[in-house]
Amino acid sequence: MSNRRSMFFRVAALVLASTTLAAPLAHAQTWPTKPVRLIVPLTPGSGADIVARAVAKKLQATWGQTVQIENKPGAGGQIGTREVIGATDGHTLLVQSASHAVNPALYKSLPYDVTRDLVDVALLATTPYVMVTAGNGPYKNVKAIVDAAKAAPDGVPFASAGVGTSTHLTAELFAQAAGVKMIHIPFKGSPDAIQDVAGARSSFYMAPLPTVGGMLAGGNLAAIAVTSPQRVASLPAVPTLAESGYAGFSAQLWIGLWAPASMSADVVAKVAADVTAALQSDEVKEQYARTGNEARLMTPVEFSRFVRDEIETNKRLVRNAAIPLL
Repeated sequence: MSNRRSMFFRVAALVLASTTLAAPLAHAQTWPTKPVRLIVPLTPGSGADIVARAVAKKLQATWGQTVQIENKPGAGGQIGTREVIGATDGHTLLVQSASHAVNPALYKSLPYDVTRDLVDVALLATTPYVMVTAGNGPYKNVKAIVDAAKAAPDGVPFASAGVGTSTHLTAELFAQAAGVKMIHIPFKGSPDAIQDVAGARSSFYMAPLPTVGGMLAGGNLAAIAVTSPQRVASLPAVPTLAESGYAGFSAQLWIGLWAPASMSADVVAKVAADVTAALQSDEVKEQYARTGNEARLMTPVEFSRFVRDEIETNKRLVRNAAIPLL
């Protein structure tokens, strides 16, 4: 082969390689090219739904495309999660609560693998739970609930947003700390659980702060404790569970963002960067402050490690609470 022909093929190979490498980058720079779906596998008004709507508004302005929220509740979040995993349009993302890391611990088998079929993109928000009870009910403080649980053969009923949700496991964590039995009453989401507690049918609900922040002033609900290590600025008179006699008790709801494993790595990186910028914007900060959420920035690698740690923590909690696997 002549030197000229050899040089031609080397140059052609270099051009092809550079074009091949540039294609994904160009794709990421132009993404999204159509509306983006944020699937929330929980009910409207849930903690994840509130966060998704706050972030979506900013991302819509950044991307120049409609960002639509689609609530797909059911089966502990499995229905919506499966839809995201099966999406092939390259424009579908998942916004889910800490329940995402509960399901692998609670179900004997899932129709997907959360660490294989989804890519961990970003931690969107954290918020404490507020232990709420009926405003005109018999439980004026945490001690009253614990005393009632000790006096009842099977304990007292508590409400949750569904079997295996973070509101369920946080209540179970509290029951373990208090050394009492309690009766779990699962609902299809926070709104139904809150209604049950406001009607004094269940003793309490571990409500994510954003879901009840605007309802406490009405008097139908009473906040008797928060699960954060320190008191919450918006509820300065409400003690922590640690102050209520359970030293070291701390639990927070967290909300995350995931992409299907089929989404290209360059697009995932762009989404993560754009979300990080959104979380640092004044618009999102102001909305978070109003709803009781807080941004905690993580890289995708840090978030992935965080999710896996949460899965292992929940496996221990399910075992210790002797919760039957579903």
